[in-house]
Amino acid sequence: MKADPAAQKTVLTLAEVDAEIGRLDHQRRTLAELRELTEAEQVARDARDAVVRAETRAADLDRDIARIERDVDGVRARTQRDEQLLAGSGIGAKQATELQSELETLARRRGVLEDEQLGIMEEREAVGIELDHARTELTKADAAVTDVTGRKDTAEADLDASRAGRDRARAELVSTLGTAADLLADYERIRAKGRVGAGALRESRCGACRLELDRTFLSQVRGRAADEVVHCEECGAILVRVA
Repeated sequence: MKADPAAQKTVLTLAEVDAEIGRLDHQRRTLAELRELTEAEQVARDARDAVVRAETRAADLDRDIARIERDVDGVRARTQRDEQLLAGSGIGAKQATELQSELETLARRRGVLEDEQLGIMEEREAVGIELDHARTELTKADAAVTDVTGRKDTAEADLDASRAGRDRARAELVSTLGTAADLLADYERIRAKGRVGAGALRESRCGACRLELDRTFLSQVRGRAADEVVHCEECGAILVRVA
């Protein structure tokens, strides 16, 4: 294949632009903010789970407290009724004894309920403190996610802007290679295999694979016409001879 030396140098410039695009894509995929965001989101999820657990436990305890209060109110009402009956006239000794016995039972029951209620209220207070702490941690975690997301978006926007500039430069170079379609096709074929498409021959080293080339091969390359397209014997890239 033959191609104007100027077109070959354009392909070399194209390879440099493609390398820059590759670096930008790699930077975007490996942004430190992406890892930070993943970690921050996990912390936020854990904090949210802690809030839900504490809220659930608090709600359970509130229901228990309400239940005991209803039971205490019931015991209190029954006690008040029995006391009124006992203080009233017209009851016999047997009924008075039964009422007195029931009052003693109610008093014991009320004591048990109030002790249980006190224990649950103390636990509810501790859970309340835990819930406040969990909510504070969740607020911090959400703020961290927002901060990292903002920094990630800014970094991605900067890289995208740089990538757009490199894409425009690439399109311009490809356009100038319109008269060297075969050379461009050869370059793209090499790139499609995941390799560097072109590299400069500087002294005895290929700019694409960075390897030292065989002296015999170098002699053959230097003996060829300037418009003859040659490829690196090591990596297959288009080898552009430069001054």
